[in-house]
Order: sequence, then structure tokens, then C-alpha cells
Amino acid sequence: MSDALFPVPEDWAGSAKIDRETYEQKYRRSIEDPEGFWREEAQRIDWIAPFDTVKDTSFDRDDFHISWFTGGKLNICANALDRHLDTRGDQVAILWEPDDPSSPDRKLTYRELHAEVCRFANALKANGVSKGDRVTIYLPMVPEAAIAMLACARIGAVHSVVFAGFSPDALAGRIEDCQSTIVVTADEGLRGGKTIPLKANVDAACEKAHVDTVIVLEHTGANVPMVDGRDVSWADTVAGQSADCEPEVMDAEDPLFILYTSGSTGKPKGVLHTTGGYAVWTSMTHEYVFDYRPGQVYWCAADVGWVTGHSYVVYAPFMNGATQVMFEGVPNFPDHSRFWQVVDKYAVEIFYAAPTALRALMREGDEYVTQTSRKSLRLLGSVGEPINPEAWDWYHRVVGERRCPIVDTWWQTETGGAMITPLPGATDLKPGSASKPMFGVKPAVLDPEKGTVLEGATSGALVITDSWPGQMRTVYGDHQRFFDTYFSQYPGYYFTGDGCRRDEDGYYWITGRIDDVINVSGHRMGTAEVESALVEHHLVAEAAVVGMPHDIKGQGIYAYVTTNAGTEDSEELRMELVQWVRKEIGPIATPDVLQFAPGLPKTRSGKIMRRILRKIAENDMSNLGDTSTLADPGVVDDLVANRPQT
Repeated sequence: MSDALFPVPEDWAGSAKIDRETYEQKYRRSIEDPEGFWREEAQRIDWIAPFDTVKDTSFDRDDFHISWFTGGKLNICANALDRHLDTRGDQVAILWEPDDPSSPDRKLTYRELHAEVCRFANALKANGVSKGDRVTIYLPMVPEAAIAMLACARIGAVHSVVFAGFSPDALAGRIEDCQSTIVVTADEGLRGGKTIPLKANVDAACEKAHVDTVIVLEHTGANVPMVDGRDVSWADTVAGQSADCEPEVMDAEDPLFILYTSGSTGKPKGVLHTTGGYAVWTSMTHEYVFDYRPGQVYWCAADVGWVTGHSYVVYAPFMNGATQVMFEGVPNFPDHSRFWQVVDKYAVEIFYAAPTALRALMREGDEYVTQTSRKSLRLLGSVGEPINPEAWDWYHRVVGERRCPIVDTWWQTETGGAMITPLPGATDLKPGSASKPMFGVKPAVLDPEKGTVLEGATSGALVITDSWPGQMRTVYGDHQRFFDTYFSQYPGYYFTGDGCRRDEDGYYWITGRIDDVINVSGHRMGTAEVESALVEHHLVAEAAVVGMPHDIKGQGIYAYVTTNAGTEDSEELRMELVQWVRKEIGPIATPDVLQFAPGLPKTRSGKIMRRILRKIAENDMSNLGDTSTLADPGVVDDLVANRPQT
């Protein structure tokens, strides 16, 4: 924990939309008078028909329901595009920066983006897509990814974006789960100078999942096979389509998108967000957290395959009239100065990235940063995982030259937008702390065992005591799983799955996952999902996966594997199993350490003692605790003795 405190700079205190006094007033009102507060905030959205009821929610098992702005009608795509055409139609909406800096970049104005979205929306309809249908999007970070998402929203189709780094098997599982019959993809993706075989991955996924239509964007120009009667090129399907498409009238609680996130029970969860509350929540948080004014150059360096790319690339920035950078590449290609070169190229004012990327760049030294100007920067942001104080200090001192506040935002796929976060004109900053709750967010810290509310400076399980507009509404196709995952452990509360500490100033510090989910580079990966992949290998009898500290990724993946009797636990097999997981799930799930284990530490009832496995993975042998209750205590000695050097 850092003891440093960075007061709000005077210029920010005097110019920000939300200063300290305004924050206190608005926060108090959002808790004491949520109806009045949210009725006013909802006016930031253009409603086709007004809502009747602001908030109708209950976390109680016998009366469980979540509904916001009931009766209201809107279209989120119209809020992102149409309403800007008269006032800023010729303002640049997207500044697209390709993977290779020598390749041509692209700019789209709001008017051009609107036309492209309408054409693709009409193309989707021509391919049989209608309101409520699920559309799988498996695209790289190109403008067409945003175009496809907004086109779905325009016609009332529900998009399911799958990160373009996921494997064919992971893609097929997500297609099957949401019963999507259409996939939008590209010939290939580009990342760090390497091609990603997106169309080939879709073809492989289609062998396992039924798909009627595949729309293929020509991105690299690779010669990819096209299946007659199923595959159609993006260019051909939009050719001749009108640049006008009337937006579908959507109810506030109509589904907007499904986004799959890893769960502790193995099968990924289809997090479903609806339209009205999500529009209000993301628009509001984006404006206040980034102190955003229309036209400022903003860059969120997240992929649209993750929720940050949904909320703070595609939806909120456009609703708020942003000019934003979309970046196809990676921070270290062609060299470790790429982020800062892009900042200078487009005069970026607000930059929002993950601690994983920052830690990786920090390791390479300051020169890659200091050789660029970065004079345009005025605000920095962090997202995806807690940022350690050392990386915070580097980000503040070297990247921001001590003049840019850092908004370290804590939130989740399930929350839709920022929940606990500093506001740059209102919050004194403590490196590593997510700081104070957003308007309408009522956090509490519970005793993890007893479930009782803890007051004052304390630590425990982080819960949210009441609903907020951007809250997910269900797990697609499994409403019971939604309740069981988030509301059953601590009745009457939304359980975040995170542990936290609250200090004497009321600042919240996120301490990591309580459940069996690992946060790898800001992306959640269920341990059960990795375990399931390992056990599917014909030589693996059992597997247990835990998180381990990782200098760059925050958490790495440590796998313990018990092979079948008679199997030689060789280095070749270890490498094969690592590659097996990459194939089954994707590179993001690659184990950092794989240790062969003759047995796993289990209680006599057969429960794996993950606490012990975590301590061994962390190389913390002094805190293994009492192992005498295990069915075979000798297993622990073997694991400790044979732990690989990391």
C-alpha cells in the first residue's frame, strides 16, 4: 500500500465538471433520492417515448428483478450517431491507427460513420437478421467492428462479440450458447506484425456450431476459401445498400448485447446487458470520469472483444460526441514507443489503458516514453485490474510528467461501466486505490465468512447493496445461474467476487478475486475453464489451476497436472499440454507454469485445497497452514520439493 497522496491540481479543481463539493452533493443525492437523481441523469439520452418508472429492483430471492426506466423507448445507435449529425456531422468520430505504422490510417466523420452503419444494418436485414436475433462478431480492431456493433443496435439485433484472439473451440461454444446463426469476421487480423487466421478459425468453429451466414471483411487481402451459400464478402453484401436505415424502436429493457466472461464453474457466462440503463450509465460515467467535452481526442486502448471496448470505445464516447482513436496494434510494435507515438500523432488528450501494458512498457525503460512529446495529454486512466503503486508512479511521473491525474477505474463486465473511481477534479489520488464510489453505487465490505457488514477501516468481501442502471440483467439462457453466481452467497447483495480493503479515509483498495477466477492482463479467466481444457487431453487424469503473481500480467496461470498411470511426465508432454490449452481456449489462457503432480492436496471428502496450491504457486511455503487434515499430507511435500523455479 502506498501512503502517498496527490491532491487535486488547482487547474482541475477550478475547471472540472465535477469538483469535490459537487461530488459530495451529487453522491449524497444519488443515494438518498435515486428516483430524482436518475430521472435527471436520464435526460442525457434522447428518448423516443419517456419512461414511466425510474427504478424497479430487488435483490431478494423471493422477489428478484432488475428493471430501469421502464416504459421508455429509445435506440442507442441513434443516440450515438443520428443526434450528432446536425451539430457535428463533419467532426471526426474515428481516428483509426493500423497495426503497421507504415500502412495508411483512416478517418471517419460522424456523417460517414452513420452512413456506413446504416448500409451494414440494411445488409444484415438483407441477410435475414431481425430484432432479437443474435449476431456473432469476430473481428480485429478495425472501424468495421464498431460499425457492425452499432448496426446490430440500430436494427435491434443482439451482438455477441468474441475477442479475435480466442480459439475456434471457444468461438464455437459462444456461437452455440447464444444460438447465433450469423458470424461477422475478417479474412485475417493483424497484431504486432503477425497475422491471425480469423476466417480459418470461423471455418473450424462452423464444423462444431451451425451457422447459416458468414460475412467476411477483406482486411489483409489474404486468399481465404469462401463456402458457397454460406459465405459472403462484406463489400458485396453492403454494395447497393441504402445509407438510410430507420432505427428500431427499442424498449429500455430490450437486450443490447451478450458478452461472454469466464466463470468459476467452467462454462463461460453470457452476460446480458439491456438498452436504456446501459446507455444512461455508460454515457454518464464516461462524461464524469474523463471530464469529457465533445470533440476532445480520446483514446481507450481496449479491444472491442472486452467490455471496456463495448462501453468506452463503441457506445459512451459516441453518445458523448467524442473524437477517438481506434488502435489495431500492440504497445510494443514496431517498438516500445508505439503508444506514445500514437498519442503525439493524434494529439490525444485522454488516454485509458490496462496496467499490464503499462508494466510491460515500464520494464523497457523511460527512454521510449521521453523520446516523444506527449504534451497533448491531460488525463490518464487505468482499467482491467488494480494498478500497483510502482506502475502508478511511473505512469504519473514519466508518461504524464506529474501533470496528468490518473483515474484508476474499478468495474466489471457485469457492471457495464465504472463503479469505484477517482474523478479528476474531485478526488485526491492514492496510488493503487480505486478510491470512491461512482454516483448511485453503494458498496459495502462484508466479513467473508459471516456475511456481516463491516464498518470503518476494514477488509473483506466487496458487495454492492443496491442496483444501478448499468447492471447486467441475466446470464443468457440461464437466469438461475445469474442469481446463484451473484446474489446467493450474501443474500440481498450483489457479490462482486472481489476482496477489498477500505481505509480510514473511505478509499477502496481492490485486493483481488475471492472466487476461482484469475485476472490475466486485465482479462478474467476462470480456473475451471482451464482445468476442463487440460483434463480433455487423453493423458491427463486431473488438473488444478490457480493464479500466481506475475510482474507484467498481474496474475499468471499456474497449472498442477496429474497424468494417467504409466505416463512419462516429460518436458515434451509439458510443452504439449501448454499448447493444448492455447488451442482449446486461446493464447490468453496459456499456463505460465505447468507442474506435474503425482497427487493433489485434498480433504478426506475429496475437496481440493486450493489455498495450499495458491501458496505453493506464490512460493510462500511458510504459510501452508495445517496439512494434517489432508487425505495424504505427503502430497504437499512432493509439490513443494518439485516446484519449478520461476
